[in-house]
Amino acid sequence: MTPARRKIIYAVSFETIGTLVASAYLWIVSDASAGSSLVLSILTATIALCWSFLFNTAFEAWEARQPVRGRSLRRRTVHALLFEGGLVLICIPVMAWWLQVGYLEALVYEAGLIALFIVYTYLFTWGFDRVFGLPASAR
Repeated sequence: MTPARRKIIYAVSFETIGTLVASAYLWIVSDASAGSSLVLSILTATIALCWSFLFNTAFEAWEARQPVRGRSLRRRTVHALLFEGGLVLICIPVMAWWLQVGYLEALVYEAGLIALFIVYTYLFTWGFDRVFGLPASAR
């Protein structure tokens, strides 16, 4: 499989299954219906996609102006924290509005989603590598 095809299959399957996992989680922990949870999951996945594009465009523009090149552990950590922090700040009001709950309850749901996605990402990547093999960069 070509590297580009592998990435496309990975991204599409990760987001599709992730949306279903998030939907099931929201359905279980909130009073929302399964359909409402699915729509919210699709909405937040779309927000995450748009935020990723905007944030990474801005981050890379900033990064290009830095005298020190490369992505150190510190730079990667700052990137991850700023990205996730921004996403949380965007998603909490959307989640509160959609589920008709307060911001604190939406924050709790969002924290659960973050924890769930850390585990999901690990398990999905492991399973994907078992099914499709390791990418050339890891062999």
